[in-house]
Amino acid sequence: MSGEIEVFEYYLSPGYIFVYRKPTAIYTVLGSCVAVSLYDRELKFGGMNHFLYPFTDNPTERTSKYGNVATKVLLSLMLEQGGRQENLVAQIFGGAHSQASGSQNIGLENVSVVKRILDREGIPVGSQDVGGHMGRKVVYSTATNEAVVYKVDNIRAGDWYPYISKR
Repeated sequence: MSGEIEVFEYYLSPGYIFVYRKPTAIYTVLGSCVAVSLYDRELKFGGMNHFLYPFTDNPTERTSKYGNVATKVLLSLMLEQGGRQENLVAQIFGGAHSQASGSQNIGLENVSVVKRILDREGIPVGSQDVGGHMGRKVVYSTATNEAVVYKVDNIRAGDWYPYISKR
């Protein structure tokens, strides 16, 4: 190899969390869901979660489908992989308001929960692309903390599946 870097690809489904020390392009598709990335600026690696609902305090429902759980687990995984909390920076994506949800704006609630947690943990938000009425397709680099966000009117169930290599 002539200085080439192998970059892995991972499609992040709702309710999942991914942290990997090797360079990875994480793909995810968001409507009212929110994805949070954490990146260690010194060690140059990151991870991401993708959650559907803002909060649960019910012990039988404590899964990463909830923002309060998914964000704390993402932080724990980053620290387990050698990251240091004082070196972390976050990005927040998603949280669109679906007209199908009526007056309840679950997207806004999702964003609010994660911002409160990050603030309480002392983790700065480096950038965010949240709210509005459009869905998002996100590509995030765990090696560089760079993200590309495509805004779309319609999210389809199969978005990006044909483009992702088999895991």
